[in-house]
Amino acid sequence: MLKIQVLVRSLLPPALRKVLKQTYHFAQERLVEPTELILGLRDPLTPPKSKIFVGDGDFNAIGKEFRQYFIDFCQLKPDHTLLDVGCGIGRMAVPLTTYLSSTGMYEGFDPVKKGIDWCQEHITSHYPNFHFQHINVFNGSYNPTGQDQAINFRFPYDDEHVDVAIVVGVFTHMTINEISTYLGEIKRVLKPGGRCFTSFFLLNDASRQLMSGPTSTFNFQYEFEGRWSFDSQNPNNGSAHDEAELLHLFSEHGLQIDYPIRYGFWSGRQPATSFLDIIVVQKTLRITTPFLTNPLH
Repeated sequence: MLKIQVLVRSLLPPALRKVLKQTYHFAQERLVEPTELILGLRDPLTPPKSKIFVGDGDFNAIGKEFRQYFIDFCQLKPDHTLLDVGCGIGRMAVPLTTYLSSTGMYEGFDPVKKGIDWCQEHITSHYPNFHFQHINVFNGSYNPTGQDQAINFRFPYDDEHVDVAIVVGVFTHMTINEISTYLGEIKRVLKPGGRCFTSFFLLNDASRQLMSGPTSTFNFQYEFEGRWSFDSQNPNNGSAHDEAELLHLFSEHGLQIDYPIRYGFWSGRQPATSFLDIIVVQKTLRITTPFLTNPLH
């Protein structure tokens, strides 16, 4: 179904796509959304469909699925501080409101201002320990007017501020150099021993063989300066990266892989954990050597 949607969108002229999208959103906001809330068909913490700008599938079900991954794979505790890199419109934040305690903290940032505005109004107003920041970082798909570049971006948090960082569906829109910058920042803001949850389209022998077959959702056949895309015109719509290169990059940044890598079913691989491939890394603990007095002096 997803492949058909992508194909249909690619065949429509950009101007027509924009008109159809605006018309749909207008109808949703004026007719459907108020009715959903009045009749109790939508939880107030669930954004209306017209405002959800990333991801397919059930908003709440996906959020709950990943919350369990954070707990199981990253050892997330209720009193931890969690950083959500590319938090969107709160798909990961909403289910965490019932898990993080009042002594825990959620920090999220995203380049799409309307998503941040919605989260601040509907989530932070009820959960003051959930913080959302808009960053004006350029993204060809989501923030084409952004003034800052991801390759030079410094996260707006102090060193060793967070216990767990999560990067869900973000690196699939970035170059390898941009990913490197973000990994350096993740290492900086993580506490020693802290973990980071990341997701990718990983290219390895198995996925390269499968992705051109009938069971694969995407075929990353077009190379763009070290990354591969299913879209011959715009790699920002979805990028895959070489697994071996990424593992080397993690190591360069002092982020230790928490094996096993949990492969996804995007390429048709079975068994699989989720749609995307999941890599969890840990910031290596600092080893301090006590000062030893020279016994000869």
